[in-house]
Amino acid sequence: MELKKHQDQRLPERKGQKRKLEEEIEEEQREISAVEEAAAAPYGEARKVILNEVYAQVNILNSTFSWDEAHRATAKRATHVLAELAKNEEVVNLIVEGGAVPALVKHLQVPPSSEIDHDNSKPFEHEVEKGSAFALGLLAVKPEHQQLIVDAGALSHLVSLLKRQRDVHKDGSDSRAVNSVIRRAADAITNLAHENSSIKTRVRMEGGIPPLVELLEFTDTKVQRAAAGALRTLAFKNDENKNQIVECNALPALILMLRSDAAAIHYEAVGVIGNLVHSSPSIKREVLAAGALQPVIGLLSSCCSESQREAALLLGQFAATDSDCKVHIVQRGAVQPLIEMLQSPDVQLREMSAFALGRLAQDTHNQAGIAHNGGLVPLLKLLDSKNGSLQHNAAFSLYGLADNEDNVSDFISVGGVQKLQDGEFTVQATKDCVAKTLKRLEEKIHGRVLNHLLYLMRVAEKAVQRRVALALAHLCSPDDQRAIFINNSGLDLLLGLLGSSSPKQQLDGAIALYRLANKATILSPVDAAPPSPTPQVYLGEQYVNNATLSDVTFLVEGRRFYAHRICLLASSDAFRAMFDGGYRVRSCNCADVMVYQPFFVSLLGKGARDGCFQTLFCHPIFCCYLNSFN
Repeated sequence: MELKKHQDQRLPERKGQKRKLEEEIEEEQREISAVEEAAAAPYGEARKVILNEVYAQVNILNSTFSWDEAHRATAKRATHVLAELAKNEEVVNLIVEGGAVPALVKHLQVPPSSEIDHDNSKPFEHEVEKGSAFALGLLAVKPEHQQLIVDAGALSHLVSLLKRQRDVHKDGSDSRAVNSVIRRAADAITNLAHENSSIKTRVRMEGGIPPLVELLEFTDTKVQRAAAGALRTLAFKNDENKNQIVECNALPALILMLRSDAAAIHYEAVGVIGNLVHSSPSIKREVLAAGALQPVIGLLSSCCSESQREAALLLGQFAATDSDCKVHIVQRGAVQPLIEMLQSPDVQLREMSAFALGRLAQDTHNQAGIAHNGGLVPLLKLLDSKNGSLQHNAAFSLYGLADNEDNVSDFISVGGVQKLQDGEFTVQATKDCVAKTLKRLEEKIHGRVLNHLLYLMRVAEKAVQRRVALALAHLCSPDDQRAIFINNSGLDLLLGLLGSSSPKQQLDGAIALYRLANKATILSPVDAAPPSPTPQVYLGEQYVNNATLSDVTFLVEGRRFYAHRICLLASSDAFRAMFDGGYRVRSCNCADVMVYQPFFVSLLGKGARDGCFQTLFCHPIFCCYLNSFN
C-alpha cells in the first residue's frame, strides 16, 4: 500500500516533466524552422537572420554555465540549434563568425561543482556536453576551422569526455547518456584531426590515444565504431601515433572487431589496421603475429564493399612482407574472392583486388594458382579501363603471371598477346609494364611451352588456333619459324585471316604476316629468294593505272586499279603461275583479284594506293597467298 501511494504521489510530477520536455522540444523546433525559412530567403536577408540566431544562441550559452535546471535545459537547446544549423556547410562560416566556438568549447566541461543543488542533482548530465561536442565536430568538417577549435582549448575537454566511461561504474550514471557523449567526443576528435598532422600530434600529447584504445572494448558498438574511426584518423601517416596505439595493446581488440558481424565495426577495424601497417614493417609483423591474417581474408567475402576494399588493400600490404606471407595468403583462401572482386561494378574494389593479386603474383606457385582459378581473363578485361590506377594494377598482375611457363599457353590462347598489343594505356609506367610482359612472354616461347602451343594449333578450336598463330608471329624465334608456320600450318591460319569478314581480323593477320616477313628477310638474308631473272616489260606512264587496254583489275578498299597481264607475266613468276596454271582467275575475261588493304598497305605503305604494285607482286608472302588459291 505504501509503495502504491508513493507511486501515485510521483505520477503528477512525471507528467509535469513530460509536458515540460514536450514544450522545450516544440520551442526548439520553432527556432530551427525559423532559421530554415530564413535560409531560403534572399542571401543578404538570410545571412542577417542566421547571424542573429547564432548570436542569440551564443548569448544563451555564455549566460547559462551553471547546474541550474533551467540553465541546463536552455543550454542544451542552444547546442542543439547550433548543431542543426552546422549540418548545412554553407552556414558553418556564419556560425563561427557569430562566436559559437568559444561558447561551445566552454560547455564541453561541466559547471563548477559549487553550484550543484543541495540534493546533488545534476540536471541534463552529459546532455549539454554531448550537444557541444556534436556541434564542434560539425564545424570541424571545414579544415579552416580545425585549428581555431583546438586553439580554443577543445582537445583537453574532448579527451576528458572520452574518460566518462568510468562514470557508469563509479556513480551509476545514465549509461545511454554517457555512451552518447563519448561517441560525440570521439567523432569530434576524428573531424578535428582529419588530414591535419599537427592536430593528430596534439591529440597524442593531450593523452587522447589510451582512452580511445580502451573504448575499443566498450559494450556499446556505436562507441566502438567511433573510437576506431578516431584511431584510424590518428594513425594515418603519423608514426608516433601508430607506435602508441600498438603499445596501448590495441591489436587484440581490433582483431576481434574484424570478426564482428556488424559491417560498420569491421570496416573501421580493418581501416585502423591498414593505416597502422602502412610503411611500417615492424607493425606489420606484429599485426600478423597477433592473428590478423585469417579474419582479413574473411572480409573479402563481406557484404560491405568498403570492408572488402580495405581488406584487399591490406592483403596487398601483407604480401609485400616476405615470400612466405604471399604463400600463406593464397593457401588460406584469398585468391578466389579476389578474382571475383575483379568483376565487381565498383571500380575501387576492382582496383584494390588487382593490386593484391599483383603482389601475390610475385611468387611462382601463386602465379599458377591465380591463372588456374580464372584470374587471367578478368585481369585482361581491366586493361580496357579508363582508370589509370586500375589499368596499371591489372598490367602489373599480368606481368607477374607471365613469369610462369605454365601460364604462357593460357595467356596466349585467351588472346592476351593481342590485348596487350592493342591496348590504349594512359600512364607511361603501364606502357613500360606491358612492354616488359610481352618481352617476358617472348623469352618463354621454346621447349615445352612451344610444344604445347603447336599442339593447340593442331587440335584446338579455330579461334584459339588463330590466336596462337598471331602471337607466335610476333613472339617466336626465327629459328622456329619453319616449324611453326610451314610444318604446322601456321601460315595457313594467318592467310585465312585475310579472308575474314572481320576488318579487325584482317588487320591482325596482315600485321602478323608483315612482322613474319620482316623477320625472315632481316634475320635470314642468305635464305631470301634471289630476284627473278625474268625480263621486265615497261609501258609508258600513260598506261599505269589506266583503263585503256587493261585486262586485269585489282580491287583495293572498293577502288579499282588497272593493270596488264603481259606486264605481270613478264615481271613475276607468281603471276605467270596464276594466269597460266590452274587458278580460278585464269578463266576470267577480266580478272578481279581482291587485295586486302590492311595487309598490303602495311607492306607498302602509300605505294599500294599509288599503283606501285611491282614490289607487292614479287613479295614472297603475296606469292604464298596466291598459291593458296590453287
